[in-house]
Amino acid sequence: MLRNGQFMNSCKPLFIALLLAVCQPAFAQQNRVITVDAGQAKGAFNRSYNFCVGAGRANEGLRADWQRQLRLTRAGCGFRYIRFHGLLTDDMGVYQEDRRGNPVYNFQYIDELFDFLLSINMKPFVELGFMPNALASGNKTVFWWRGNITPPKDYQKWNGLIKHLVDHFTERYGAAEVKTWYFEVWNEPNLKNLFFSGDQADYFKLYRETANTIKSVSKDYRVGGPATAGNGWIPEMIGFCADNKVPVDFISTHTYGVKQGFLDQTGTTGVIVSQDKDAVAGDMLRVKQQIKSSAMPNLELHYTEWSASYTPSDPIHDSYFEAPYILDKIKKASGAVNSMSYWTFTDIFEEAGPRMTPFHGGFGLLNYQDIKKPAYYAFEFLNRLSDTELKNNDENSIACRDKNGNVQLLLWDFTITHPGDSVNDQVFYKRDLPAKTLGNARISVKNLKPGTYKMYVYKTGYRANDAYATYFDMHSPSQLTKQQVLQIKQANNGAPVVTTVKVPANGVFEKELPMRENDVYLVELKRLAPPNPPLKGGL
Repeated sequence: MLRNGQFMNSCKPLFIALLLAVCQPAFAQQNRVITVDAGQAKGAFNRSYNFCVGAGRANEGLRADWQRQLRLTRAGCGFRYIRFHGLLTDDMGVYQEDRRGNPVYNFQYIDELFDFLLSINMKPFVELGFMPNALASGNKTVFWWRGNITPPKDYQKWNGLIKHLVDHFTERYGAAEVKTWYFEVWNEPNLKNLFFSGDQADYFKLYRETANTIKSVSKDYRVGGPATAGNGWIPEMIGFCADNKVPVDFISTHTYGVKQGFLDQTGTTGVIVSQDKDAVAGDMLRVKQQIKSSAMPNLELHYTEWSASYTPSDPIHDSYFEAPYILDKIKKASGAVNSMSYWTFTDIFEEAGPRMTPFHGGFGLLNYQDIKKPAYYAFEFLNRLSDTELKNNDENSIACRDKNGNVQLLLWDFTITHPGDSVNDQVFYKRDLPAKTLGNARISVKNLKPGTYKMYVYKTGYRANDAYATYFDMHSPSQLTKQQVLQIKQANNGAPVVTTVKVPANGVFEKELPMRENDVYLVELKRLAPPNPPLKGGL
């Protein structure tokens, strides 16, 4: 292993050599050929993947580091909405009662948070939960921060809280703004005594009361649920709303790509990533079919949580494997959903309490020190794609063009290298995991305008914008010095290799990329304006 500053000299040559290989003119034997016609549009590029992103809880959103990271992620990845737990828990100071039992409302903390979100051009996907203690029917809680999971003791008071809250939003932000938001009732109520102490009938009552209250403020405000774990209760939810004429504008649910379990309160559960390559995406496609076959076939479908794993201590989240995992699921499922909200944008996440090390398997795209993980680059690369998607012959790539004819090609390998039941993620993904060579991928882009282009090649993969590998080479220190943080960021800064290329008169551009298991590339071709012809003659 390498110590301190030595790692930079060891990582950079490999990364640069791999990327510079794209400039070699000779073509070797091909394992994969990707053919794109810049003149053949498939349609508008579907961006349901960045409609929304998750975060831990509302109170964390009052922190300067959380806000700094969300600003960065908004700019880099383009997320438009954000969802989090705990909007109504006591650490947000929303609800109390006076000595006579009369409600006392306070929305100052929520205002501070929502004002910030709107200031960076993001909107709240409002999860209504958990129960304020003064309004709770019991004392059962979840997580280190003790979110109360019991139904209200008094539905008249609960409805009063919801109406005052939604009225307040309308007064502060305007009905035109609030009708662009989403109101989601509770979180994972099908996990009895984990997230909700009641049963399905109790949840449906909570949903009915809440939805009717929101609609009493404005029929244009959107409300939905059941925000279930593991794709649960979808036909039942739609049936209940249809049979009882309860308003519902969207269905929401969650899915994760591990083989067992739904919740890890302590961050100590060992999990195993599923060997099924259709995990996550297959769930999304099945639920879409459930909706289409229901009494309300046109309901929107929002996956308000998804990731490879449901525990905040799974090193798969830090691994280079997570980037192609994300892209594979998005490619397969994005057309079936209105949003797929990745859980979460940051490691600032305290369900199991504050984490004690800089890389601990946290959900985030960024770690505590703003270090970008490979998962971050997956979303950043997607965000660099233009709005018109092109047809191509490769299932593990996306090609797009802009109005000026510039083309981007995002391609990846998705290989499940985890051996299965013999070892859990917490052991396997902590290791140094070299990627096997797969040969070259040859890209061929037709119908480009001839001329000179700048070619930008971005990459993430094993030891290429792979921050965890750099941290591993430092012997995985329990705390990082400022210099170590700087070194990790410099070694994994996402900068592209930039070269000048010529597209000949036939309009065909061809290059090769060396591929390894779970590599991800983004290739951008930007045409340079031809030089102005020299002036002829004199004055």
